[in-house]
Amino acid sequence: MRRHAAVIRLRPEQEAEYRALHAEVWPAVLTTLTRANIRNYSIFLRDGLLFSYLEYVGQDHAADMARVAADPETQRWWTFTDPCQQPVDTAAAGEWWAPMEEVFHLD
Repeated sequence: MRRHAAVIRLRPEQEAEYRALHAEVWPAVLTTLTRANIRNYSIFLRDGLLFSYLEYVGQDHAADMARVAADPETQRWWTFTDPCQQPVDTAAAGEWWAPMEEVFHLD
């Protein structure tokens, strides 16, 4: 299992919409994430920053993430969630959610 964390900004005027979407995530999107070997996935909000944490239990993260990105229902989901988000200033060119480096862990 590998832990992954990332951050992105939440547009303040979109907070209610983002919360409503995530209160009822579409079943097909959840199924796609599960089939891509994602477990224990959470998104947290603080001071306009969204922090995501997930555990990846597969063998080929890049291939599984490509399958998620290619899924039509997930692509449709993103048409609703993406307008709510804005990459952090330090995100690389073309990067949406900026990956974070793990500097400490306790089991």
